[in-house]
Amino acid sequence: MIEARSVVMRFEDITALDSFSAEIHRGSIYGLIGSNGSGKSTLLRLMAGVYRPDEGTVTVDTLPVFENEEAKSRVFFVSDDFYYFPQATLDEMAAFYRGFYPSFSMERYRQIAAMFPIDPGRKIQTFSKGMQRQVALILGLAAQTDYLLLDEAFDGLDPILRTALRRILADDVARRNIAVVITSHNLRELEDMCDQVGLIHRGAILFQREIDELKLGFCKVQAAFRPLPDPERLREQLDILQLETRGSLMHMVVRGGSSQVLSVLESYGPLFAESLPLTLEEVFINEMEAIGYDYNNVLF
Repeated sequence: MIEARSVVMRFEDITALDSFSAEIHRGSIYGLIGSNGSGKSTLLRLMAGVYRPDEGTVTVDTLPVFENEEAKSRVFFVSDDFYYFPQATLDEMAAFYRGFYPSFSMERYRQIAAMFPIDPGRKIQTFSKGMQRQVALILGLAAQTDYLLLDEAFDGLDPILRTALRRILADDVARRNIAVVITSHNLRELEDMCDQVGLIHRGAILFQREIDELKLGFCKVQAAFRPLPDPERLREQLDILQLETRGSLMHMVVRGGSSQVLSVLESYGPLFAESLPLTLEEVFINEMEAIGYDYNNVLF
């Protein structure tokens, strides 16, 4: 387990993480979401031992990870800005990582590399940024660590490679009981992959939940009435996040289970009423709007 406890991380006068606590358990794919500049990448660097927190602790299987070779050998971090040695090829970087990670498999390296349109003997500096990210993914998967941290790792991959990567990650979680932590602005993709999700805003975690549990906590409702019920009375009975009326039709986003919401609406004698679960993107927008964040500035 990777555990962060009361972590504070500052960069001069900017507090990137403030009293942050979270747990990442093996056997799961964990999606880390949040507004731009919320602290997601900083958190991954703390988990990988790149940064040392100003306050609090970050441990990997109870071991402090900063400057701890044993703990860091269990974690592979695919950064949004992959570092490689000048003039190095993919084969040469694989040889380097093989010496650092005891679990690195050259057999798996060759299998994974063959799936990507990458020449392992070509200098990495001649690749595009998207191809360099593929290099980092190949090395990360071949390292076979217990924890794999991916910062926007799907950017620059075509649909076929994205599908292949999702399949590989799911297989590694099931077969080797690893933990994968992914940051992405593509919430639709995370929704298809992840077991758990954590939402970070301004350096603090707003929630950490199972995907299914999270979506069950909200519902979209559309119902027709003649006449329409009083919106203020409805707000007294339901935790309504959004409400819009068009003629006799009412659209709502409500915090709560669908059965509870529909039970309240039935007391008003609707012509019809139906409830649908929210997508992860819709949950994110509503949670951020509820705390006053202008979600129109968020990129998906």
